[in-house]
Amino acid sequence: MMLVNYFFRHEVAEKVRAEAREEGREEGREEGVEQERASMVLRILDWRGVPVPDSVRDRVKACSDLEQLKVWAQRAVGAASAEDLFAEGPN
Repeated sequence: MMLVNYFFRHEVAEKVRAEAREEGREEGREEGVEQERASMVLRILDWRGVPVPDSVRDRVKACSDLEQLKVWAQRAVGAASAEDLFAEGPN
């Protein structure tokens, strides 16, 4: 029974926990960037006075692809409607 208790204090276990914490922090940073970029897309539309239906808002907030969010932010600058974010074709 004591052997198990020592494992949790073992340097290997400490290293595994430290790596897991770092991975968690990195994932949290990535999620923060995604959320910030999604918010920026929606803010651009809002600043321009373009109405944003819930379906568009939900799709933008659910997106985790940073490159796609970048494309949508660029499109938001000139979009006549919120749905124009999802138009096929050049940015």
